[in-house]
Amino acid sequence: MKKVVILESLGIPEEELEKYEKAFENEVEFAEYEKTTDVDILKEETKDADAMIIANMPMPDEVIEACDRLQFINVAFTGVDHVGLKAAKEKGIKVSNASGYSNEAVAELAVGMAIGMLRNIPQVQERVRSGGTKDGLVGSELRNKTVGIVGYGKIGSRSGELFHAFGCKILACSRTMHPEYPNYVKQVSLDDLLKESDIVILHCPLNDSTRGLIDYEKLCLMKKTAILINLARGPVTNENDLACALSEGIIAGAAIDVYTKEPPLPADTQMLKAPNTLLTPHIAFATKESMSLRAEIVFDNLRAWLDGGQLNKVI
Repeated sequence: MKKVVILESLGIPEEELEKYEKAFENEVEFAEYEKTTDVDILKEETKDADAMIIANMPMPDEVIEACDRLQFINVAFTGVDHVGLKAAKEKGIKVSNASGYSNEAVAELAVGMAIGMLRNIPQVQERVRSGGTKDGLVGSELRNKTVGIVGYGKIGSRSGELFHAFGCKILACSRTMHPEYPNYVKQVSLDDLLKESDIVILHCPLNDSTRGLIDYEKLCLMKKTAILINLARGPVTNENDLACALSEGIIAGAAIDVYTKEPPLPADTQMLKAPNTLLTPHIAFATKESMSLRAEIVFDNLRAWLDGGQLNKVI
């Protein structure tokens, strides 16, 4: 019998989790633990595991190296930059992700954030709560805006579909050219996208080529009236540069869901002090629907691995 450790909540009701686990009776012994970043605790929890299930909690090389039986890391998340892939490769451990579970959730939040920023929703909420009016805060419509999407994969393309439905012009910047894109999408360089867009949305993965991609120099290419939305990973932007650009009026505003550190954010985080921002605590991927889909993908991954195959292969 294989031992599978679930190292953090999958965000589904207990009865739903029990239903999935029951399907593996007589094959798998499940052990569930509270999320932690304590390396010593993680080593103890995983020391006799054949497989582990995590979401977005860090799983460092050090822990993976200490696992004598580990054969499979099942990541209930799209990005895997928080997983010690170096150690996994060296030990021949398979890694799968849950790609696709949050496409709709993330794309819908992009639209919501864009409307929130254009219509000054955070500011007018404060006005009405303090007995004020909309004076000086009349906003703009999405229609006819140019939306630049950095990272035009499955999530990026879904965002493109939604913004196109609102009557926006869509620019895309991607590592590869995709001739199958619909005719309403124009592929451009990153610099041209930044210069031309009214709204810039980051949907790209975090890797060596995207870390610090949006810094002060790149922000200075954007229109002073432009809005930046980061639904990718925090380190894709230089947080301090972005906070500085907002304070100096280099761009008009920013909607941010991801940060260099996972929320709760330290009180001295520069983005907390930056003006004209809409800040959310890494919620883009998390809806009731997406959590259920994620669990389905994760347990499909587990079944495939037990049967000698692999779905959603990372390594």
